Amino acid sequence: MSPDPTNPTEPLTGESILIVDDDPVFRERLARGFRRRGFDVRTAGGYASAIAQARADSPEKAVVDLKMPEHTGLEVLRELKEIDPTTSVVVLTGYGSIATAIDAVRLGATHYVQKPADIDELLAAFERGERPPLEGVADDTPYETPSLERKEWEYIQQILADCDGNVSLAARRLGVHRRTLQRKLQRYPPRR
Repeated sequence: MSPDPTNPTEPLTGESILIVDDDPVFRERLARGFRRRGFDVRTAGGYASAIAQARADSPEKAVVDLKMPEHTGLEVLRELKEIDPTTSVVVLTGYGSIATAIDAVRLGATHYVQKPADIDELLAAFERGERPPLEGVADDTPYETPSLERKEWEYIQQILADCDGNVSLAARRLGVHRRTLQRKLQRYPPRR
């Protein structure tokens, strides 16, 4: 008889996954979804709890939110990789940009997914990261040219990251008024 993944008292034979997100509702929604798929799920609301759990028993996979109070998801990612370099980590955020995606991959992230994301998207991200690169085979996935609004938003995010989140300094570097930059930052990122 196989274990019931919806019953936390039964032992699971699936992979372990650590979900790190400061939003308790979103974190628990993901946890339920991964449990239904047979994963041994652990959750953490921030850096300290995530690192303590990883040191006690390193997870095989982790989903880490980028924006959290006190420590960023990149700091959690860096520490998880130091504890166990084989941990596969997907960085999850509602404020994605090319600059932060590159930073996450440089630190060892398997992939980078924008919120809102569901379990299928996260599992696909883990799978894409585990596939070996195909040498000499052309990728026939169509490339969508990003819109000018999307490129502007990504550039603003990159400058803001370079300024450690200091809006006034970023506005000076961009040559715009601080209030103008704040209005642009309040908008949701363009999809394309």
